[in-house]
Amino acid sequence: MPRNIVKWLPAIIVPAIVVAGVVVLPLQAGAAAPLPERSAKQIVLMVANSAGTDFSGTVQSDSDLGLPALSLSTGMSQSMIDSMSASVPKGMEDFVPKGASSSALTSALGLLSGSHTARVFVDSSKTPGDAQKVRIQIEDKLAERNVVSDGTDAWSYDSQTNTATHVAIPSDALPAMSKKLAGLDAALGVNLSDPSELAKEVLDRAGRTTTVSVGADSTVAGRSAYELILTPKSTTTLVTSVSIKVDSETGLPLRVTVLASGQKNPAIQVGFSAVDFATPDAGLFRFTPPVGATVVEQKLPQDSASGSNTTLSSLSASIPTITGTGWDSIAEIASISVPKELADNALVAQIATKVDGGRALSTSLVNVFLATDGRVFIGSVPLAQLQTAAK
Repeated sequence: MPRNIVKWLPAIIVPAIVVAGVVVLPLQAGAAAPLPERSAKQIVLMVANSAGTDFSGTVQSDSDLGLPALSLSTGMSQSMIDSMSASVPKGMEDFVPKGASSSALTSALGLLSGSHTARVFVDSSKTPGDAQKVRIQIEDKLAERNVVSDGTDAWSYDSQTNTATHVAIPSDALPAMSKKLAGLDAALGVNLSDPSELAKEVLDRAGRTTTVSVGADSTVAGRSAYELILTPKSTTTLVTSVSIKVDSETGLPLRVTVLASGQKNPAIQVGFSAVDFATPDAGLFRFTPPVGATVVEQKLPQDSASGSNTTLSSLSASIPTITGTGWDSIAEIASISVPKELADNALVAQIATKVDGGRALSTSLVNVFLATDGRVFIGSVPLAQLQTAAK
C-alpha cells in the first residue's frame, strides 16, 4: 500500500495518542543554529517522507484545559480508597475519593488533566501483516498503562486494575485496508502513497480554512527543528493556533502545541523531552500478562478485514453528523449511539455543569453539550453554538 502512508502515520499519531494530554514543560527547547530555508510544503513533505523512521523516547505532556485535577481517583485502586477511608481522621472524609473509576472514559479524562509522561517505542521494520511494532507506556503517579503491538497481537494493560486486553490482528487486515485506501485514492483523486501528492493535498485542503506558515527554527530534545504554524481563519473557534515542531533530519514531529483563545499558557502541548532514532530492542514489543492478571479477549468484527457492506452499514448509524466547516465544525452524536458510559458516568456528572437544554463539559479548547434528549454535540466553538445546533 500505501505502505508508505502506513509507515509515516505513527510519526504523527504516536505523540497525539499520548494526548493523553501534553504541554508547558521544559522540553529542552531553545534557539537553534540557522537551518536551510524550507517552505511549508517542503516541511509537510518531510513529515510524509518520515516513513520507516524507528525511534524511542520520552514524551512529556501537560494540559491546561480548565478541567479539575483528576489523577487522584483515576490512579487509585478501590482497596487504596478503602484503606484511606478506614484511617482518615474524623471530619476529613470529604478528602477521600468516592470510588475508584478505571473506565476508558475516566482514564481519558484523567489524561487530559494535568501532566503526564509516556515512553514511546516504534519499530518500522516489516513484520507479519506488514504492520509496525509499537509500545506506549503511560506512567501515572500510582499506576501505569501499556499499549503493545507486534503487528500480530495487540495488548493493553492497566496496572491499576491488573487487567490485560488482547486483540489478535488478522493477517489480512492491512491488505484489506490497502484495498480500501486504493478506493479512497480514486475518490479523492489523490495518490495517498505519494508523499509529494499527499503534502500538496494537505496544504490545499488546509488552506481553505487555515493559514499555514513557517515559524522560527529551534531545538527540541536536543534536535534541531523546523516549525509549522497553523492559524485558523475562523473568528469564532476556540483554537488560536497550532505549532508543530518537525525534526530537521528525519521529519518526525517532535512537539505539538495548541493555543486556546483568551489563554496565555498552551491548552495542550505534546512533545519529546528525549528521543533516540536507534531501532528499539525487539523484546519491547512482546507482552506477557503478569501473573494473576485478568485477561480479556476482544474480537474484531468478523467482516472488518473484508470490508463487507454489513460492517459499513452497521457503522453508519454511529457516525456523527457534521455541521459547519473547518475549525467551526460541530459533531452531533445521535442519542442511540452515545455510549452508556458517557451518559451515566459518575465523573462526568460531577464535572459537568447544568446549562439551558442539558449539561456541558467546557474546556478552553473543546466544548461538549449533553442535550436532555440524549444527543451529544462536540466542537471547538463556544457553548452557545452547540446549544443552537441542538435546537
